[in-house]
Amino acid sequence: MNKKYIVQLTPDQRATLEQRIRTGTSAASVQRPARVLLKADTAQGGPAWDDATIAAALEVSVPTVERVRQRFVLHGLEGALRRKPTTRRSQRKLDGAAEAQLIALTCSTAPAGADRWSLALLADKLVELKVVDSIARDTVRITLKKTNSSRG
Repeated sequence: MNKKYIVQLTPDQRATLEQRIRTGTSAASVQRPARVLLKADTAQGGPAWDDATIAAALEVSVPTVERVRQRFVLHGLEGALRRKPTTRRSQRKLDGAAEAQLIALTCSTAPAGADRWSLALLADKLVELKVVDSIARDTVRITLKKTNSSRG
C-alpha cells in the first residue's frame, strides 16, 4: 500500500517523543499520538509498523493513526502532538442581567398550583418574560448551582 503521509523521525524527534511517553507526566492526548509516531517511524532504525498493527497495539482506530501521520507531515512534531483548537464557541444563554432575573424569580413566591419553583417552571417563566427565546432546564440548574443563593 502506498501511503501519502510518511513519518520519518529525526533522532532528536525520536528522543523527544520517547522522553514524553517515558516520564508519564504528559497528558494521554499527547502520549497517544507520540506512541503512534514512534511506531509509524520509517526512518532507519524505526519500526515502520503499518496502520492496522499500530491501531491494534495502541487500541485506537486506523483513521486516528492516519490523522496523526497527516498532522505530523503537514504541521510538524508539535502540530501532531497538540489537538487543533476548536472553532466553535458556545454562546451563553444567560448574561449577568438575565442571571439576576433568574435569581430574583427563584426567590419570589411560586406560581399558583406549585409549592415551589421547579427547574421547568423557571425555564418556562424566563421564556414567558422574554428574558430568553428558549432555555433548557439544565442551563437553569447550572446557573443556580453556581450562585451562592439558597432556594429554600
